[in-house]
Amino acid sequence: MAMKTLIIINDPPYGTEKAYNAMRIANQLGKDYKNEIDVRIFLMADASLCAVAGQQTPDGYYNLERMLKLSVAKGAKVKICGTCAKARGIADNTFIKGAELSTMAELAEWIADSDQVMTF
Repeated sequence: MAMKTLIIINDPPYGTEKAYNAMRIANQLGKDYKNEIDVRIFLMADASLCAVAGQQTPDGYYNLERMLKLSVAKGAKVKICGTCAKARGIADNTFIKGAELSTMAELAEWIADSDQVMTF
């Protein structure tokens, strides 16, 4: 049975490097331990903006949308706090494919069920 790792991100996609570093870890785990670790990512607060589709960053800058898509392609599950997204006026149809709105109850379930929890 695969180990379950939950990465909770709170910071916005740009302005700090916390979301970027969280995604670097998620993608490295997905690359090196795809069959041994189930990666789950929960976006809260301003991190809910990380999953918005259509981000356009200048050449040479990281792009959180692309990093999340890579995680999804590697098998990660991505959930977004519905209350946080609603508070920021983000419609659920603006998220990348593979990311979905969620609840605090589901986050609590993921925390209880995870072998490791990291927060950024």
